[in-house]
Amino acid sequence: MRTAAKVQAILLTGPKHSGKTSTGRVLAQYGGRDFIDLDELIERQNGTSPRNLYTQSPERFRKAEAEALKSLIHPQHEPSSFKVIAAGGGIIDNADAMALVEAADLLIIYLDVSVETAWKRICQETGPLPPFLNTDNPRETHAKLHQRRAAAYKSRAHMKIHAEAKGLEQIVEEIITALDRFLGPYAYVQTPLHT
Repeated sequence: MRTAAKVQAILLTGPKHSGKTSTGRVLAQYGGRDFIDLDELIERQNGTSPRNLYTQSPERFRKAEAEALKSLIHPQHEPSSFKVIAAGGGIIDNADAMALVEAADLLIIYLDVSVETAWKRICQETGPLPPFLNTDNPRETHAKLHQRRAAAYKSRAHMKIHAEAKGLEQIVEEIITALDRFLGPYAYVQTPLHT
């Protein structure tokens, strides 16, 4: 069983537009933890966006993603200071990054939304589709990718949170309740959310 003393970071995973960054910011705030958006860190470290890196070469992007994650992992860490990290939607396909996740004892939380909801949110974005959807049938490509990745995430996640049709506060409270069961009472938030 994992304990708060072992866990180095919480890694929020899920498909694109499942709410990882917004959930992570609030979750970190509740627990008094540092929050890191991995895509933002990749951009700071490489001077260009993850999308541009992927367009140049998927392999270059995956290397940058693994290096960014590695920079957050420390052999010696204080049990009370573990971070909240929001990963990119495709980190499950990055073997080097996922090896780091397991070696560093990161706790994986999967935010689950349906393929229909994920596609609708992608279509609401301004600008071109992500480069991995530049195919003859982007919707079909997305559906197949979503289903494959969802199965992979669910098989690796320590917690699965249904994030569909729920407010941000409700999602965060569900995560904190699950963390109390998983790590022990008040291991993440030192005091109850509601008094």
